[in-house]
Amino acid sequence: MKILVTGGAGFIGSNLVRKLVNDGHEVLNVDNLTYAGNRASLADLEGNPKHQWAILDIVNSAAVEVAFEKCQPDAVMHLAAESHVDRSIDGPNAFIQSNVVGTMNLLQSALRYWKSLDERGRKLFRFHHISTDEVYGSLDNDVPGFSETTPYDPHSPYSASKASSDHLVRAWADTYGLPVLITNCSNNYGPFQFPEKLIPVVILKCLKHEPIPVYGKGENIRDWLHVFDHVKALRIVLEKGKPGRTYNIGGDNEMRNIDLVKLLCNILNEIVPSDPNSGLDKYEDLITYVTDRPGHDKRYAIDASRIRDELGWTPSETAETGFRKTVQWYLDNQDWWQNILSGDYKLERIGRK
Repeated sequence: MKILVTGGAGFIGSNLVRKLVNDGHEVLNVDNLTYAGNRASLADLEGNPKHQWAILDIVNSAAVEVAFEKCQPDAVMHLAAESHVDRSIDGPNAFIQSNVVGTMNLLQSALRYWKSLDERGRKLFRFHHISTDEVYGSLDNDVPGFSETTPYDPHSPYSASKASSDHLVRAWADTYGLPVLITNCSNNYGPFQFPEKLIPVVILKCLKHEPIPVYGKGENIRDWLHVFDHVKALRIVLEKGKPGRTYNIGGDNEMRNIDLVKLLCNILNEIVPSDPNSGLDKYEDLITYVTDRPGHDKRYAIDASRIRDELGWTPSETAETGFRKTVQWYLDNQDWWQNILSGDYKLERIGRK
């Protein structure tokens, strides 16, 4: 297949692009290379004829049209999004532009392109929109996980913008007949995650012997999904999912934030114990509780029974396997994250290094 992937230089996107290319598909990687976009995350694909770059902003509708003309895709997998809740609180406008306006531009171009196809092409084409469980809001501890029919109740500018984009995708399906698929996933972790996210923050703070910030008392609960499991699920949904259908993707791995932080600290204590001369006994001593985030959702949990029962997908990584592999990846790939922390990756992006 020829697949147009948006946001393919980001965390989930780069892992998805690598999976698609390694499976033999041709990918046009549409990415604006903002702060979280990093070409180094796909360095292993440089020179591969099945992977092409299109550096553009999806807010630019004319540029999106050109990308469709260049790729002539059999499918679109739309991941491009501003995605950090704290950043959305400080500056919501960028989230509205990218997540809402950008999604509308993609839908409009996809619709025009889809209508231009012959009957077989229209039947096979898919617009796969990758979203988040945060659109559903917050759960109490004693209730079932989010299902595909859970009412939307977003609480941050980020989740509100993603909820808006989900609604737009459904509207283009219902109004114009565009064959769409929507997936809503739980919190991802794994290789190539930008260092501002919780798990890499904990790992890097430990390695640098710096305070590990934990919001409130760390009692917020998240369902953690390894990115490799996620991209496998995305492939299955694209190939086997029913158009117009939503599929929730979860890791079946709920943990309180404080328990996750302590687990990561313990793994690091085993693999790279701190120098006794540093004055640090164990990494857990670095935990520092900070003022809670405004509108911080209490719990996210996913009911993934639909994708399991209809498409046969289940996660393979557990808390015992996935987090240890992730810690080891960050230890083995220090050049990648040090390049981000230094800011050199930005200079490389604009050709100054």
